[in-house]
Amino acid sequence: MSSYFRQVATVVCALTCLCLFMPQMMPGSGSKTLGSAGPRPGGGRDAGTPLQGSSQSHPQSPSAVDACLGKGYQALANERYAEAAREFAQALAEDPHLAPARYELAVCDFALGRRVEARKEFKRLVRANPGEPSVVYYLGRLDLVDGDLQGAIRLLRPMAAHPPFSDTAYYLGTAYLEKGELKSAEVWLQKAARLNPRDFRVFDHLARVYQKEHREAAAEKEYARSAMIRNVYNKTAAQGIQCSEALEADSLRKARTICQELFQEDDPDRLTTLGMLYGGQGDYGDALAPLARAAQLDANSYEIQHDLGLTYFRLGRFEEARAPLARAAALRPDFFGSNALLGATLYMLKDDPAAYRVLLHARQLNPADAKTTELLFRTSLFLAHRKLSAGDYHDCLTYLLGAERLRPLVPEVHRYLAQVYDILGEKARAQTESIEAQQLLRH
Repeated sequence: MSSYFRQVATVVCALTCLCLFMPQMMPGSGSKTLGSAGPRPGGGRDAGTPLQGSSQSHPQSPSAVDACLGKGYQALANERYAEAAREFAQALAEDPHLAPARYELAVCDFALGRRVEARKEFKRLVRANPGEPSVVYYLGRLDLVDGDLQGAIRLLRPMAAHPPFSDTAYYLGTAYLEKGELKSAEVWLQKAARLNPRDFRVFDHLARVYQKEHREAAAEKEYARSAMIRNVYNKTAAQGIQCSEALEADSLRKARTICQELFQEDDPDRLTTLGMLYGGQGDYGDALAPLARAAQLDANSYEIQHDLGLTYFRLGRFEEARAPLARAAALRPDFFGSNALLGATLYMLKDDPAAYRVLLHARQLNPADAKTTELLFRTSLFLAHRKLSAGDYHDCLTYLLGAERLRPLVPEVHRYLAQVYDILGEKARAQTESIEAQQLLRH
């Protein structure tokens, strides 16, 4: 789905959770949240199982950093960039080494037009992690905006074969166009057209290339194509606004009549907009059909796959959520939202080995997310118990140590660490863990 059509849905409806982030509530679960205690579908875990329930007895409050990050991501999802920037800046004041917060702060500064501040933060990030594509991408775009065309080309060209974002080719082609290197501009804008065939900006810029090359017929063809796509975009935006207003003001039955005008079998952008609008009102049943059709039409859009998977998740249809979320995570492995939601889905399906791998990766992407940390903690305990029951004590120890790093103040973890160390003959460590468990139980 092109960034322009994504903006249509963003303008007409605030979809904090539907597009990008983990949902706050489990479907059909009342007040139960993703991070709360409780059995999973199909009977959950045996209440008498060793290692379970430890997170209930000593809940941990989120830190000031976690609170700031949570508010920042929430504001960012609603495109409230100034508010998000304040929260990420506060998180960095608490922990200056928190790279995810610095990256999001830089992105907010970029979106707000604060180019000097954005460049400063991105440069700090690239010094700490040279060559990081998502950071270099923004530095290239900053060079382009500031008129440093050679700098933009130097940064964007090496990553263009495996870009961090699908519009990299568009910005690289734009840099070549403004520099007057028309052959290179044509190459990269044609690639951009293949990657984003519904982005009218690409065809407008291709038309400019052809016009400068005195290829008038080709230029007119691309200008016409750009105008046609722009008109579709404008019409979709208008229909989206009408649908959104109807959903807000009228009965759902009456609103459906207006909204279904967006349901066009061969247009993934309109279908995705419709699905997002329904989802924004909590009408996940009606959101499903347009999103499923959009996913068929544009199987390589991680956004559409993510939204479809999230809709299935909201409906409690976890097995059906698995495939589109796995596809979204494969298309965008560095995107926390899809990885976190896929991990939660695998957790609900009780596929603990797979859930552990995905949740571990999600937490590496965003260590401050409390829900992902809680699910990873629980999954680690489930796997530790399984290994303990099987007599696989070394693997059990690995999972327990991982759980201890996530929640160091849970006495049950230390008690079971003492048990495993004792079985392995490491008496001194067993004694240390036993004392730690006793001390924690006193507090």
